Amino acid sequence: MLGTATAMDTRDYPESATAGQCFARVVMPPRVETVTSQIEVAPASSREVVIPAVYETRDIQVLIKEAITTYRTIPATYKTVTEQVMVQPERDILVQIPAQYETWTETIEVEPAKAVWKPGSGLYGRTELNDAAGATEIATGDVLCRVIESAKTVTVERSRMISPPRTETRTMPAVYRTVTKQVVDQPARLETVTVPAEYMTIPVDVMIEPARVETQIIPATYRTVEQAVVTEPSQLVWTEVLCDTNADSQKIADVQAGLVEAGYPIAVDGIFGPETLHAMEQFQRAQNLAVGYMTVETVQALNVSPYTAFAEASDAQTASLDKTIRPRTTSVRSFDSGLRGQTLWITGFPPH
Repeated sequence: MLGTATAMDTRDYPESATAGQCFARVVMPPRVETVTSQIEVAPASSREVVIPAVYETRDIQVLIKEAITTYRTIPATYKTVTEQVMVQPERDILVQIPAQYETWTETIEVEPAKAVWKPGSGLYGRTELNDAAGATEIATGDVLCRVIESAKTVTVERSRMISPPRTETRTMPAVYRTVTKQVVDQPARLETVTVPAEYMTIPVDVMIEPARVETQIIPATYRTVEQAVVTEPSQLVWTEVLCDTNADSQKIADVQAGLVEAGYPIAVDGIFGPETLHAMEQFQRAQNLAVGYMTVETVQALNVSPYTAFAEASDAQTASLDKTIRPRTTSVRSFDSGLRGQTLWITGFPPH
């Protein structure tokens, strides 16, 4: 499977490769575009065609009854009017005006204010309450207060005449009543009435274009044909792939799960066997991808990340690893020269 390692020009190596990447020479499928073209099925021709006359249906009016003149009597018309009729003329009458009085109230003092003696209470000192609370001396005698009693008044109502009774002469206006009556608005008259003529509508076919002979051109007929045209031929190129160096069983299981999701039922066991290879090649052919290797393009088409933690190592670790393995690169390149186009090439690693 590995073959014999021979010398190989380094210019044939993949460019910009880093430690941990794997490459393989794969046959890229040709790029094909579908081109449509028109193929003549029948050539253009001509023929004599008789065009019939063109008629149009038009309506014509036919008199069936002549116009006549008659007379009719228009009766008088009336309208309702209203007018005011005086039922009592204007007159003077005597009116008795009674006397007018005004009323007011008056307050009268019936007893003037006076000073009187009244018993007092609430002394600030010796009282019965203070004695009951433990006072040592007992108060004697009565308490009297001199107070002013208000004057006593009464309110009386008084009235007086401000205008004596008198007699006045007043003019009473005339009294009217509204009367409604019918009056002639327009008198009766004789009117002349013209009865219009009567017509019947009859449809008639009228020729608007005579019959004629025309030469008719029959265009050529074509058929649309689709052809597959190779725009870019198949070629052998270096393509990054996954191998046992940069892909573990978990990555293989992820690819198998992607194939299952894409519609290729296989076992998801992390082992790249014939079943997985067959399903992968079917997927690659369906997607027009390079067939035969687990290329990075194939893995990405399955929505699987092609890189592992090793491929994501820091730049410092990668530089250190390159210094360690650089002396043995020549033997790897010699090994690759004998396997070009049929096996893997691992950047910076000696053959196993």
